[in-house]
Amino acid sequence: MPKAPQPIDRHEWLSFEDPEEDRTWLFDLTFLLSRWTCIFGSGCQGVLTEPAPELMHGCCSYGAHFTDDADRERTVKIAETLTPDEWQFAKVGRKKGVVQQQDGAWTTRLHEDACIFLNRPGFAAGPGCAFHQVAVKRGQRHLDLKPEVCWQLPLRRIDSTDDIGHVTSTLREWKRRDWSEGGFEFAWWCTDAPDAFVGDKTVLSSMADEIIEMVGARVYDLLLAAVSERSAPPLPHPAAVPVTLRTK
Repeated sequence: MPKAPQPIDRHEWLSFEDPEEDRTWLFDLTFLLSRWTCIFGSGCQGVLTEPAPELMHGCCSYGAHFTDDADRERTVKIAETLTPDEWQFAKVGRKKGVVQQQDGAWTTRLHEDACIFLNRPGFAAGPGCAFHQVAVKRGQRHLDLKPEVCWQLPLRRIDSTDDIGHVTSTLREWKRRDWSEGGFEFAWWCTDAPDAFVGDKTVLSSMADEIIEMVGARVYDLLLAAVSERSAPPLPHPAAVPVTLRTK
């Protein structure tokens, strides 16, 4: 009798009730315990419709979508602190502004086919996000300077409320679908690619600052405690260890 095919993109999840709130926390344990790491400049193919590692755009080709007005205003304010030797397009940004509306949504301005804050190959400070580079230079956390979506990627938090008011907060990897239809047009996406699962730490450890910002230190500690009680090895991430479909 033929065997049923294995489900694709299998993930293990961990959930617990918040002891202080009417909330359930749900965590994508497969991703959090994986060895994913950002490989910008070290094999990242970018998020265009064709692989373009030579452009060194990373995931900055379309500009950052702001989460709210405060995120946008904070980005504008921090941009004012960047100098021309830190930010390649400082002159353009000062003249035209650093934000724009696309289809009714506020984003960072696009300039020369990518985010205005993306320093390109050939710039004296090197290619990459000006905010990220300046954070390293100043000894600050990059999440204290970058727009929210930029420092959160590839993590995403989603809150949903049921009909009795109970909240479920999910922390998981960012999927292609989270970019809407355009995400399925990417020639490459890092959480799909084994190339990016080469870190020497788990995401739970390497992105501890980001996770704490997204869920709070109290919940992060609860998550660590729950993970420490596990005895079984984590389910391998499907991108790191691709699942072979068997039909017979």
